[in-house]
Amino acid sequence: MRALAIRIGLVAAGLFLVSCSEQNGGGQGPGGAAPAIEVGVIALKAQSVPRFAALSGRVGARATAEIRPQVDGIVKSIDFREGRPVKAGDVLFTVHDDKFRAAYEAASATLSRAEASQQSAEAAFDRSERLQSSSAVSQQALDEARTTLLQAKADVESARASLQTAKIDLDNTTIKAPISGIIGTASVSVGSLVTQNQTDALATIRQIDPVNVDLVDTSANLLKIREDVEAGRLGREGQQGAPSVRLTLENGAEYGPRGTISLATVNVSESTGTFTLRATFPNPERVLLPGMFVRASVDLGSMPNAFLVPQRAVQRSGAGDAVAYVVSTDGKVEERKLATAGTQGNDWIVTDGLKDGDRLIVDGFQKISAGAAVTPVDVTIDEDGVVKQNFASTGAAQ
Repeated sequence: MRALAIRIGLVAAGLFLVSCSEQNGGGQGPGGAAPAIEVGVIALKAQSVPRFAALSGRVGARATAEIRPQVDGIVKSIDFREGRPVKAGDVLFTVHDDKFRAAYEAASATLSRAEASQQSAEAAFDRSERLQSSSAVSQQALDEARTTLLQAKADVESARASLQTAKIDLDNTTIKAPISGIIGTASVSVGSLVTQNQTDALATIRQIDPVNVDLVDTSANLLKIREDVEAGRLGREGQQGAPSVRLTLENGAEYGPRGTISLATVNVSESTGTFTLRATFPNPERVLLPGMFVRASVDLGSMPNAFLVPQRAVQRSGAGDAVAYVVSTDGKVEERKLATAGTQGNDWIVTDGLKDGDRLIVDGFQKISAGAAVTPVDVTIDEDGVVKQNFASTGAAQ
């Protein structure tokens, strides 16, 4: 009985193995060939892709005025609030003006005396001229009267110029804002001695609305952009005016208002091989401050007939070239060499190497090689780069 039970068990095990082999096909497809490997694919479609240049830069004031005295004297008053807006023409400092007012009054008296001498000289010349016509005076006397009159007129002009100089000095005792902007701290206090055109500024005014941002790029990038424009790979169809610019602040936050490129330098730095672009931004909330480091994204235009290819689908060949795999019409893997032009989010911008309708392999390419037979399965990729199978299309195919 025991031998019979063992024999029955062996027969049952053999039947089980045969059944499993028939169900699994022994790992073979029709004709004994290995089944095609399933790969996730997405259909490609050419589109117009905007292109941006990522540059670094620093914020600078639109205009800066360092306030310095034009006369020597003692500070009488400080007439502004530090760190507040001021307007052009506002009084900032006053200097004691006693000696300048006295100099002005002295110059005014000198002018009055010179004008009186001119009037006397004019009367003497007129009298000598009348008498000379009747030969009552000599020609020499007339010439001397003319000379005296000319000297008197010159004295008047000199006195008038001295009066003007004295008035300028007197006016300069009141120091006014040359531009509108935000004024910083005062470097002096009431009672301090200041001197004409001293090295240290009394205060500094900066215009920060709008504000300038100086961006730096390499000359190599400039040449590449120009080459793309001339080749028709980059353009600004339908866009007018200067290129727009977006900013990212030091804390990673995006600055709301957009700016525009206002100028570009016409020379390249001999030491760094870079050139400077200047962008202008509105700054009503004073978020952007001079000296602040920022990152900028400059809108260069758009690239027609480009493809957005997920980064996970792009690999590097042994020569360092960017390559991707597509499924051919006969279900075989085909390797394509790509020409890229930067990235957009999680995608490579591909300008050459792909065509409309190509089925790009984005999942399962670790198990394949060029020429391998595969079964394409439609998938989608979310914003985080996660592949999700399209079950509706898979069910329809089945």
